[in-house]
Amino acid sequence: MIRGYILGMLLAIISLNTVAQEKRNFNIHTIAFYNVENLFDTINDVNKNDEASPMMEIKFNRSEIYKKKVKNMAQVIADIGTDLINKSPSIVGLSEVENRNVIEDLINHEYLSNEDYKIVHYDSPDERGIDVGLIYNDNVFKINSTKSHELIIYDNKSSKRNYTRDQLVVSGLLDGELIHIIVNHWPSRSGGEERSRAGRMAAAGLNKKIIDSLQNKYKNAKIITMGDFNDDPHDDSMKKILNAKKYIEDVKTNGIYNPMEVILSDQGIGSNAYRDVWQLFDQILVTEPFLNKKYDSYQFYKAGVFNESYLINKAGKYKGYPFRSFSWGSFTDGYSDHLPSYIYLIKEIQD
Repeated sequence: MIRGYILGMLLAIISLNTVAQEKRNFNIHTIAFYNVENLFDTINDVNKNDEASPMMEIKFNRSEIYKKKVKNMAQVIADIGTDLINKSPSIVGLSEVENRNVIEDLINHEYLSNEDYKIVHYDSPDERGIDVGLIYNDNVFKINSTKSHELIIYDNKSSKRNYTRDQLVVSGLLDGELIHIIVNHWPSRSGGEERSRAGRMAAAGLNKKIIDSLQNKYKNAKIITMGDFNDDPHDDSMKKILNAKKYIEDVKTNGIYNPMEVILSDQGIGSNAYRDVWQLFDQILVTEPFLNKKYDSYQFYKAGVFNESYLINKAGKYKGYPFRSFSWGSFTDGYSDHLPSYIYLIKEIQD
């Protein structure tokens, strides 16, 4: 067991107190998701439309800017979850990566190079040339299987296929315990929320099909579905298709809990902003077996949005918004137009 993941949690964690007020020790893992805002390399790929990416629009010092972009993304990932545990996330889902090479550059940066991260990535048919991926600490998470599920949707007006991101499924052993992770980047709201809604409903349908399949194959399947859903927790894709619940007590057997709904609706915290309204498109949901609170196996503890001050614009028209990397064809030395989301999984250490 990696001792860096062990934290003694005292009476400050009220929900885990005992009457005797004794110290209890837990293994803790941070599981995160980050939309890294167009992490593209500087090489023109003739097989995709990468020349339209913000990186390729940069006219001067493109290689140096790419290095800064990678550095900034690595810094954020290294910091996620360190308020509770002095260790970078065990597992991180990624979206808006161009290819495997940029992920390799990311995990090889000095901020992350000591974390023993490995990569799961498939090239998707997305028309913009962006993919999803997963990085994981190979010391604590051992891969059993991976699969990329294609989302086939069509434009309502032209009837042409809308080429978009696949949904990545990774199954593996977290400290010997089987969990399943789905990484998503659902169709955007380009053209308006209403016009584009059907694509996200279809993506939700595929996601639900994957979850149902895992639950049929594995008893008490522990499933985490994460991503940039381009919908909020209260939208129909989440509430009607996934049937995700806002409160743990409402989650039935094989049900899905969305801890991000309370974060947005009750706390007013989002991961992205549009026209001065905070949204929470970047979500992490878990299935019912993560919720029994016995802590003799890995259980959901809490969720959050990583919104450290350095990730927020300090001035200008977009003061208070996420400090993005690209604006009007230039590099801002910022981070992303999305903030990362994360959850903690914990398991009690028995003496």
